[in-house]
Amino acid sequence: LVIEYEPDLFREETIARMSGHFLQIIQAVVENPNCQLSQINLLTSEELYQLLIEWNNTEVAYPQDKCIHDLFEEQVERNPNAVAVIFEGQQLTYQQLNQKANQLAHYLRTKGVEPEVLVGIFVERSIEMLIGLLGILKAGGAYVPLDPSYPNDRLIYMLTDAAVSILLTQQSLVDSLQANSAEVVCLDRDWHIIANYSQHNPVKLVKAENLAYVIYTSGSTGKPKGVMNIHKGICNNLLRTIDTYPLIAGDCILHIGVLSFDVSVWEIFWSLTSGTTLVVAKPEGHKDIAYLINLIAQQQVTQACFVPSMLRIFLQQPNLESCRYLKRVFSGAETLSYELTQRFFERLDCELHNLYGPTETAVDATCWQCQPDSNCRIIPIGRPIANTQTYILDQYLQPVPIGIAGELHIGGVSLARGYLNQPELTNEKFISNPFGEGKLYKTGDLARYLSDGNIEYLGRIDHQVKLRGLRIELGEIEFLLDTHPQVEQTVVILQANTSENQRLVAYVVRKNSSLTPSELRRFLQQKLPAYMIPSAFVVLSELPLNPNGKIDRRKLPQPDETSIVELPYLPPRNSSERILVSIWQQVLQVSKVGVNDNFFDLGGHSLQAMNLMA
Repeated sequence: LVIEYEPDLFREETIARMSGHFLQIIQAVVENPNCQLSQINLLTSEELYQLLIEWNNTEVAYPQDKCIHDLFEEQVERNPNAVAVIFEGQQLTYQQLNQKANQLAHYLRTKGVEPEVLVGIFVERSIEMLIGLLGILKAGGAYVPLDPSYPNDRLIYMLTDAAVSILLTQQSLVDSLQANSAEVVCLDRDWHIIANYSQHNPVKLVKAENLAYVIYTSGSTGKPKGVMNIHKGICNNLLRTIDTYPLIAGDCILHIGVLSFDVSVWEIFWSLTSGTTLVVAKPEGHKDIAYLINLIAQQQVTQACFVPSMLRIFLQQPNLESCRYLKRVFSGAETLSYELTQRFFERLDCELHNLYGPTETAVDATCWQCQPDSNCRIIPIGRPIANTQTYILDQYLQPVPIGIAGELHIGGVSLARGYLNQPELTNEKFISNPFGEGKLYKTGDLARYLSDGNIEYLGRIDHQVKLRGLRIELGEIEFLLDTHPQVEQTVVILQANTSENQRLVAYVVRKNSSLTPSELRRFLQQKLPAYMIPSAFVVLSELPLNPNGKIDRRKLPQPDETSIVELPYLPPRNSSERILVSIWQQVLQVSKVGVNDNFFDLGGHSLQAMNLMA
């Protein structure tokens, strides 16, 4: 077999693999002329061994019977007087935090909290938040984080779906939830009652296979879905994190993640299970870049995690030298570009790690350490973490060759149990592992193996998107828009001019010509969190279709500025207003800004607000 190829386009090893695959096809057809093409395996036995066994040899003998609070209590025994948490001038030692969490745990047990019982936690970032999380876990329950910024309808759905009977909150938030039937416990107002309970560790009732937390993610059916994560899964990730990224006395980990997203699990419990200090940002502090830089500098933070879009803004700030104590920065939830890594190493003298993993795999599934002197313009997501397996498969669940795109499947001890109250979706996404024991999670992510065994992320195979690191099912927005009585048909896309300029755009066919984008925006604001509200609403007489009768997203028109703002234009009237208009035009990349316009209705978001303040 002789193959001629252009060496500028192909490597010799790639052609060698292709010739081997061609011979495999010939052999399979000769042996069985009637076989279906989908049954032909391209890969040699050596390649199969490499893909299925060698690159998935990740076994590490971590204890399989630990729960999150077990790991925390071990640190309490080792370092009772070490500072566990710092928040807005307050701090608690490990012993103090443990005692308060124990009091809450004993109190919650009197309320019926035990293994598999879901407890809502509706709080701002605070010390009470940490006491609440640990108290729920020590009582044996699992926590369901509820974001105070979410609309009431969404919160009530989550409480109802999770059958939450006990809700932990703060007095300032008590009146925020309407039509809530759960028993409310205020961690500040009711503490004088809780403080009467024992400070000793409660008898352990929960096992590693029990639920630890349920985090709701965007769902394509119009309702969020609850991902059920167990103690064993997140403990595996925490133990491998402690092993992979060693910490020493004096290290501080920054907590800025929103509790309703799983990066918060990693930030909080990595710190509390490793004996270091957790530096908790104030509520809404994650949206204030100047505050964050000052916090990192003042508290001498050594470990921090940013999504790439936020990391970009962080690196644009002039006073980064004050963050000189940083040793490691972690990034994930979005594609990390080569250009951003280069800028990182120009501005900071510390490590940069690219992490990948859906909520269904207990935060992280793969990891990669970026190198300052690398010429590789593609930043991989790395290899599977400890006790995790990755498989890149075609639609028939056959492994694809190196360099060929397929759907990334993940197995191992970190897998979630499934989706709360959704057995059909669980069976669809968590399939039997054709290569071994247990289940595989079908991520819906396109990926390919590089020749060295690292994985490159290529995108999605469906309509799930990531916007500023936040996971969004476009189908959920479309479903809710379709429930509006004056809407005939909708489609929502993520429009991305650059990695820095992304926005959601909704295209709407109306039943009633009087329906306005402002009405649609207000309609969605009652049902969706702010990050899921489209920046622009484009009204069309009909949606473009391809020859197969499906919506042709490539033919959807670009939104103009009338799709974003409808208020009568009022020009700036003085020098101050002219300066503000000019700044808004630069940040929002719109040509016309009026005095009465709303920053967020013009498509602005929290990261752009950071730029505005900077």
